[in-house]
Amino acid sequence: MESFVIEGGTPLSGELRIQGAKNAALPILAATVLTGGSYTIYDVPRLSDIDVMLKILTELGAVCSHEETTVHVDTTALASSTVPEDLMGQMRSSIFLMGPLLARFGEVILTRPGGCAIGERRIDLHLKGLEALGARIIAQDGFIRCTADKLKGGMVFLDYPSVGATENIMMAAVLAQGETVLSNAAREPEIIDLQNFLNRLGARVHGAGTDRIVIEGVSHLQATDYQVIPDRIVTGTMMLAAAITQGKIVLRNVNPMHLIAILDVVKQCGVEIDYGRDIITVKASGPFRAVDRIITAPYPGFPTDMQSQTMAFLSVAKGCSIIKETVFDGRFRHVNELCRLGADIYVDLHTAFIRGVPHLSGTAVEATDLRAGAALIIGGLAAEGETKVTQAYHIDRGYDRIEEQLASLGARIRRV
Repeated sequence: MESFVIEGGTPLSGELRIQGAKNAALPILAATVLTGGSYTIYDVPRLSDIDVMLKILTELGAVCSHEETTVHVDTTALASSTVPEDLMGQMRSSIFLMGPLLARFGEVILTRPGGCAIGERRIDLHLKGLEALGARIIAQDGFIRCTADKLKGGMVFLDYPSVGATENIMMAAVLAQGETVLSNAAREPEIIDLQNFLNRLGARVHGAGTDRIVIEGVSHLQATDYQVIPDRIVTGTMMLAAAITQGKIVLRNVNPMHLIAILDVVKQCGVEIDYGRDIITVKASGPFRAVDRIITAPYPGFPTDMQSQTMAFLSVAKGCSIIKETVFDGRFRHVNELCRLGADIYVDLHTAFIRGVPHLSGTAVEATDLRAGAALIIGGLAAEGETKVTQAYHIDRGYDRIEEQLASLGARIRRV
């Protein structure tokens, strides 16, 4: 099992181009099954989750290749709408295939998805939305079978602004008869990116980025090429890595407007941030200030995917910070591991109290999920001595060769 070994205490410096967004690339790749044809998708990171999605597409009959950051997908010969059970269990985002496969074939068979164990991730909102479009759903013996002679537009209300459900319903509705109005939709930048991709195919989708999305069904679509937006979570992670090491870095291929909540917190802590249209400069000299309270929330609130990394940074800030997790009920599993590095953190239900310490100390810790792993790497970069982060495969789900990216900025990190 691979691990990362880090010698802490080196300030990061230099420039780094941020990878394309995993959470935008995955639904876009799923959307290629909506219509047969040849697609070229640019800025797709080399991640294990991307590999799983491409394996699923291949099993369904597509021809796929991934060369550096460019993916070629030909879905002309797609012949199956049954997602392999073993692959479905490896990745949460496999659920994205439900809507587009149903729209194209009138049937889809799959099992419940896998992924990081960070708390309950409901799929009932996905099913409720597809039922509102006319799908018939049978769940039996661990399998879910959705069928529809022809999807029909309708009114869909989500009782929680789920990103996955919003995207699945959007993809199903583009080939439905009539108009679909999706209310209380999620507003994340990745949803806007999916809308832009679908519209490039010939769909008529409007309103992404707001809580009301309108989809006018069309009779046919046409394959296209597309470039994925930058990854805002990787951007935020690298910002905190630079800050906690009291370094100075320049991040390129970024969209600062996607990071307003993160930028606000980092600046509150005393880190210097400058940014332009597609560039962010981070300069930190410490000591850092604690923040009174961070509450995770759906976009544009503070992202749950940055909670772990921010906690690692705040563990060495002066004073006491409070983080309340409202999105996933199992997202404090990294706390015990940060405490092994010397952090002083107390958890009461869904709230963490972080009392800053003068320094962290390296030791062996375990990445329990993707973002927890990133948090431990951030802690290891600042810790005195050597830190070993085990279960590297979790981190590989969301960061493209993170050890190479950090090493290019001067970090002493290696994969073993």
